Amino acid sequence: MRYVVSACLAGHFCRYDGRSHPCALVIRLVQSKLAVPLCPECLGGLETPRIPCECRDGRVISRDGRDMTEFFAHGAAVSLELAKKEGCRAAILKSRSPSCGFGLIYDGSFRGTLCRGEGVWAALLRRAGFALFSEENLPEGM
Repeated sequence: MRYVVSACLAGHFCRYDGRSHPCALVIRLVQSKLAVPLCPECLGGLETPRIPCECRDGRVISRDGRDMTEFFAHGAAVSLELAKKEGCRAAILKSRSPSCGFGLIYDGSFRGTLCRGEGVWAALLRRAGFALFSEENLPEGM
């Protein structure tokens, strides 16, 4: 199976804070051509580094109060299409992210509080039939 993965897990410096969050398994998958790294936030036109964002009431809001939903939605759509073109059917995503998180994400208060929910890209991938995994819940047998 071919995976699409959050680029920050593959060691790309694309997180909001300009850092990466490397995961050894994801890096090996990318090196073996079994995974394609993408960052929907960068593909949506956001710079690195950038102001942190969280999901609140169906929108993506920056810490300074700006509605960033359009950037996140555009990047998620572009990333989904690229993943499909690359033959991906499953994803390994960065947990808790407003793009990639699923199950639990930050609640929009910018206090580190988690709530049930999905990031913009994770929700789009799930609706498209992708199996979702995170760096905290990797596929079995890897």
